[in-house]
Amino acid sequence: MKFYDCTPAPSPRRVRIFIAEKGLEIETVQVDLMNKEQMNPDFMAKNPWLTVPVLELDDGTCISEIGACCRYLEEAYPEPPLMGRDPKEKAVIEMWNHHMEVDGFMAGSEALRNYAKGMKGRALTGPHDYEQIPELAERGKKRLGHFFADLDTRLGESEYIAGDSYSVADITALVTVDFAGWVKVTPQDDQTNLKRWYAAVSARPSAKA
Repeated sequence: MKFYDCTPAPSPRRVRIFIAEKGLEIETVQVDLMNKEQMNPDFMAKNPWLTVPVLELDDGTCISEIGACCRYLEEAYPEPPLMGRDPKEKAVIEMWNHHMEVDGFMAGSEALRNYAKGMKGRALTGPHDYEQIPELAERGKKRLGHFFADLDTRLGESEYIAGDSYSVADITALVTVDFAGWVKVTPQDDQTNLKRWYAAVSARPSAKA
């Protein structure tokens, strides 16, 4: 199995942390997104959506998208469980991970891709070009502010995002908090629940993946 990665990018980092939590060692291939290596025909044949991460299985099957990569790894290597053990736990983790993705991670992407000069003409990932919309960058930053406030409230109720155990939802949220710093949005001083959680998950060895 091979893992197609781009070390600076937040999306593959979410899968790298997942891999590290599973205790796996997977051959890694770096894809230079800044120099548009993802648009080379060889990579396009593996992932027509031109994104990382991608898992290439031993039989040649290529799996793109963060959730799909994590789902494969969870099913193939169930211990330790990061996506739940029983139907209820799986559904609750999926619910929270969805909101970490949509309310947080995608807000960060909206802010960055509509703001960064290096992404001019590439406001969305994929094979088609889209121009930046500055108003969406501002909306993304506002969404991140709301995300942090809502997360602080949630973490006043629960040790981890989806309950008493670390899960994929915590991975998504951790990477989102770090990613938000790219657009200069950070947790507020009074968001003590968020800061408590962030210190704990950042201290895990996998956070350095």
